[in-house]
Amino acid sequence: MLSTKPTRSLRTQLILSLTVGLMMMTGCSSIKTTVVGMSVEDRPIECQQIGWGRDTVMIMATIHGNEAAGTPLVSKLAEHLKEHPKVLKGRKVIIMPVANPDGYVHNSRFNVNGVDLNRNFPADNFDASQRHGAYALCEPESRTIKAVLDKYKPNRIVSIHQPVACIDYDGPAAKLADAMGLHTNLPVKRIGSRPGSLGSYAGLTLNIPIITFELPATASAMDRESLWDAYGMSLVAAIRYPDAELH
Repeated sequence: MLSTKPTRSLRTQLILSLTVGLMMMTGCSSIKTTVVGMSVEDRPIECQQIGWGRDTVMIMATIHGNEAAGTPLVSKLAEHLKEHPKVLKGRKVIIMPVANPDGYVHNSRFNVNGVDLNRNFPADNFDASQRHGAYALCEPESRTIKAVLDKYKPNRIVSIHQPVACIDYDGPAAKLADAMGLHTNLPVKRIGSRPGSLGSYAGLTLNIPIITFELPATASAMDRESLWDAYGMSLVAAIRYPDAELH
C-alpha cells in the first residue's frame, strides 16, 4: 500500500508556496538587496525589492550623479514601506537608490565615459553622439537598468531628477502624474520626450507609464526628513495607484 504522507520535499514545497502566498496577501515588508550590475569604475549598482505582489513599481534615483536628492528620499521610502506593510498588499516595489554610482561620487551628470545615461536607452528616438553614446546601451549602467526592467517588468516607473521642479511623464501616465500631484506642491508639467531617455524608452517604446519626478535645485540642501515631508507621500501615491488611500 502506497503511503499518503507527503515526502519531506513535497512538504517543503507546500510550506514555501503557502509562505509566499501569505507574503503576497499581507504585503510582507522585508527588504531584499541585490547587486544588479557594476559601473565603469566597478562600483556596485544595487536594487532593493520590497514586497512580493504582482503589481510592480520601480523607483530609481540619481541616474544623473549631480541630481542626488532622490537617493536619501528613496532610503526614507524604504523605511516607510517597512513600517507600513499594508501599502505593499499585492505589490512589489523595486528601488534603485543610485543608478549612476560613478557620477554620484564625482558629482557629475555623466558617467565616467562622459555619456549621459538618460540618453543611452534604445528608444525609437535614440540619437547617437558623444554625449548620448555611440550606440544605445553602450554603457554598463544603462545596460543594468534595462536588465532590471526586463527582469521585473514594472507596471509603472518613477525616476527622480532635479532641478526642474515638476512632475513630468511619458507614455500612458497622465492620470498617475495627477495622482502624485495631489500630495506635493510640484506641478504636473509635460516637458516632452528626450532622445534616448528612459522616459522615451519605457513610456513610448514599451508603453509603460513613467514619471520623471523633478525635484527643485533646493532639494540638495534638504535633509532626509524634510525631503520626505515634501515629496514622500507623492511616491507612496505612485505605489498605491490607482488606489487613493495612502496607508
